Amino acid sequence: QVQLVESGGGLVQAGGSLRLSCAASGGTFSSRGMGWFRQAPGKEREFVSLITWGGGDTYYADSVKGRFTISRDNAKNTVYLQMNSLRPEDTAVYYCASTNLYYSSNAASYDYWGQGTQVTVSS
Repeated sequence: QVQLVESGGGLVQAGGSLRLSCAASGGTFSSRGMGWFRQAPGKEREFVSLITWGGGDTYYADSVKGRFTISRDNAKNTVYLQMNSLRPEDTAVYYCASTNLYYSSNAASYDYWGQGTQVTVSS
C-alpha cells in the first residue's frame, strides 16, 4: 500500500510561482512512475505532468509545458512540481498519483492518489 501526501499549495498572484511536493510512503517509490493531475471546479480531472521511475523521462500537458517542471528525489521518496508563471486558469486542486506503468497520462492507470492540495491563482 502506497500513501501519498501533497503539500505546497496556496494562493499566489498571476505570474508567481509555487512548488508542490508529494511525499510517498509504503511500496517501492523508486520503481513507480509518478504523475500530477489537477481538477478545477466543474471540470474533469486532467493530466498535468509525469516522471518515469528513474526520472529519465518527463512529460507535460501542452497547457503547462515550459512553465512547470516535474522532478523526483528517490532518496527522499518525494516528487515535486515546480510551477512558474502561474495563470488564473491553473487554479485547481492538484493531486499526485503513482503508477506501475512506465508511462501513462491516463488517470485510470494510476492506482494510488494523494488527497490533493489547493492552488489558487489570482488575477
